Amino acid sequence: MSSSALRLSDGGPYDGEYSICMSPNPALDPSSKPKPVRRSYLGSHSLGLGAVAIVVTLIVAYIKSDPSTHLGSFFGNAIADWSGVLVTVIMTKHLYEKGSAESKQPRGKLPSPTLEFLREHSLTVFLVTTWFVWIAIFRGMEPNSRWGQVVGNIVSEWTQILGLVWMTKILMEVGSKEAGAVKTGQKPQAGYGRKQS
Repeated sequence: MSSSALRLSDGGPYDGEYSICMSPNPALDPSSKPKPVRRSYLGSHSLGLGAVAIVVTLIVAYIKSDPSTHLGSFFGNAIADWSGVLVTVIMTKHLYEKGSAESKQPRGKLPSPTLEFLREHSLTVFLVTTWFVWIAIFRGMEPNSRWGQVVGNIVSEWTQILGLVWMTKILMEVGSKEAGAVKTGQKPQAGYGRKQS
């Protein structure tokens, strides 16, 4: 096409004194692509740190309260509940239970069958070991004492977490995201705030 056939947007002829500018295509320009946002340590671990802060706050509140009152009893029960939340957040990030929807699934295999077995069931190993530790501590305490009630609730909380890990591995509940994720081929979600690493 000759220059005399070109016309500008105002209808005048193109006389060669103008240049046609094309804006870059964002899809083809690497510099225009959004760069990944780097989060600070607090931002990357805010869920776990938040759970730790809540547990510490509840312990301090329980120490300063009367366990025979409703508020003091609430603090004691909440310590066990939030300790379970903290363990679920932290341990399901680093440990595994193969086939459970409550745990992320291990990748690859270790050269030793024993080490591989321990890795595949590291979440259960941790929960069972600490569960027996809590039971041993509870057996040496007065059940109705201030801290005896708290430790008793923690034993119950650990039992619940361990049961949930294995129930989501063996059993199924139609319509529940906590059950059957591995069996149905869905990507399992690990614990609370389930960030995959």
